[in-house]
Amino acid sequence: MKEAKSRITAALCGNPNCGKSSLFNHITGLHQKISNIPGTTIDLKIGHARIDDVDVKVIDTPGTYSNQAKSKDEEVALEIFEAQNPERPDVLIYVADASNLRRNLLYFSQLASYNIPMILVLTMMDTARKRGLELDLDRLQNELGVPVLICNGRTGQGVDKLKSRLIKPAFTCHYNFVQDAENPIASAYKSIDNLLTRTTHQKSREKLFTERIDPILTHPVWGYFIFLGVLLLVFQAVFKLAEYPMELIELGFDALGIWLYDILPANWIRSILVNGVIAGLAGVVVFIPQIAILFFFMSILEDTGYMARISFIMDRILRGLGLSGKSVVPLLSGAACAIPAIMATRNIENWKDRIITILVTPLMSCSARLPVYTLLISLAVPDTYVLGIISLKALMLLAMYFVGTAASLIAALVFKFFIKQRGLSYFIMELPVYHSPRWKNIGLTVFHKSKSFVLEAGKVILIVSVFLWFLASYGPNTEEGSIKPTEIEQLESSYAGYFGKTIEPAIEPLGFNWKIGIALITSFAAREVFVGTMSTIYSVEDEENIASIRSKMQSDTHSDSGLPVYSLAVVISLMIFYAFAMQCVSTLAVVYKETKQLKWPVLQFVYMTGLAYVASFVAYQLLR
Repeated sequence: MKEAKSRITAALCGNPNCGKSSLFNHITGLHQKISNIPGTTIDLKIGHARIDDVDVKVIDTPGTYSNQAKSKDEEVALEIFEAQNPERPDVLIYVADASNLRRNLLYFSQLASYNIPMILVLTMMDTARKRGLELDLDRLQNELGVPVLICNGRTGQGVDKLKSRLIKPAFTCHYNFVQDAENPIASAYKSIDNLLTRTTHQKSREKLFTERIDPILTHPVWGYFIFLGVLLLVFQAVFKLAEYPMELIELGFDALGIWLYDILPANWIRSILVNGVIAGLAGVVVFIPQIAILFFFMSILEDTGYMARISFIMDRILRGLGLSGKSVVPLLSGAACAIPAIMATRNIENWKDRIITILVTPLMSCSARLPVYTLLISLAVPDTYVLGIISLKALMLLAMYFVGTAASLIAALVFKFFIKQRGLSYFIMELPVYHSPRWKNIGLTVFHKSKSFVLEAGKVILIVSVFLWFLASYGPNTEEGSIKPTEIEQLESSYAGYFGKTIEPAIEPLGFNWKIGIALITSFAAREVFVGTMSTIYSVEDEENIASIRSKMQSDTHSDSGLPVYSLAVVISLMIFYAFAMQCVSTLAVVYKETKQLKWPVLQFVYMTGLAYVASFVAYQLLR
């Protein structure tokens, strides 16, 4: 028994996808990323709660099935329970899925051996009842010797009772989970079975909605077509629902640019504000509606449990390419951002699978590519419909995501033959039951993702735009060796112009001119910088024309032929380059951090950039 304290540390632990992170948010008030996909928590998350006069430090540990660590995230989960660890908690809040207690109590029995006071929290009681399972909670509590509570991580029901119980003296488990040195897991399951025989009763059960729909959604043939159909609907929504908000944002920035242009004197301050800062930010902020809509639908797919099914059906494909189904979670996460996706590879036990997943994940089309894709698609793809209902633009966007996915799978197959195997690969994943979406959680996810996009990308774009404005507004004075303002029509004579003209011969076979070349270089800071760079260049070139970047690029023509600069061939070539090129310094830094070897990020940069160049060259030469 433990005496009451004015300050305690509590650790949330349990199997993956049991609701730990939801309870963490309810207890601490933080809004941490929650997904209905096993393995979302890959590191320790720490929050604080003030309960009466007690300061409670709450640690959310990664979910794991046993204390036999096989991956990085499981090692993180177990290290905190060691006696020598200064962060060792005063009490464990063990969260268990009531509908699958037999499996959930295995890890509980192993943690009981650490002699840390425990509270058993049962979640998903509604699912347990639908499965005909009745629990004798009083007897279960007496048998274990620790408090047993019921909580609903989705609604927060029962959390107040948990918080009140948390600050009271807790008890270590006194149930004798028999341990056999030769086969400890089998002996533990015998003890668990005996316990559940006395504390649970199985009645007739109804067939769950999950059990009725899963044969369709996970069908070995139709499952893939359903997934493609869902993605097509999402991408169609990205274009159609975002159309009017984007127009309003463009009008707002145009009005702001015109207002500043009219009230400020004609000097460098006006130029840097209108053609540098405003133009650069406008080119990115305008895509917030599309980013928000994409994350909205992806959050629904995660929260309902559908994304876990994608991992299941994709395992059939990935296994033949030298990967396991556990690679699906990072690969799908790469559609949002490669950085957390690469960190999510920590739960892949097999070294070879993990390295290959790290190397190919950046080929997945991340959210930073979305502004590039949608901008370029709007320039060359007509606003027409296939069969009267399917947007041609949505099909093109789906095609770009398919290209990125196909490239990552082909690259994985190639690396399979060059990277030596270390240990065996296997895939064990529990499919969660389907849930109705948690709209508050989805709203918070969309808000934080959109906010992160604006703040993180905005800082880089602001710096790049101001620097680029200087390079595009001034040029070398060859007579005096100093700088001087260039005329509006002499953008090619600016520093940016000279730089672009220098690299133009290397990119001309891809269909790119010197303006695009500048954007390619600045985009290595972050892919979305492409849009801000183009916006700044076109604003400096024609600063009296306060119009959206889409309008300026669409009206740009070749001086000799009068043909559009951004033809279909150029647009396809440019999108393919952005689909394959490694244009994210932060991703390379994370790869080095995760692998602890410089050769892997170097290899990644070289092969992705080379692939981008060759693929763009082939596409342009075939389509021009």
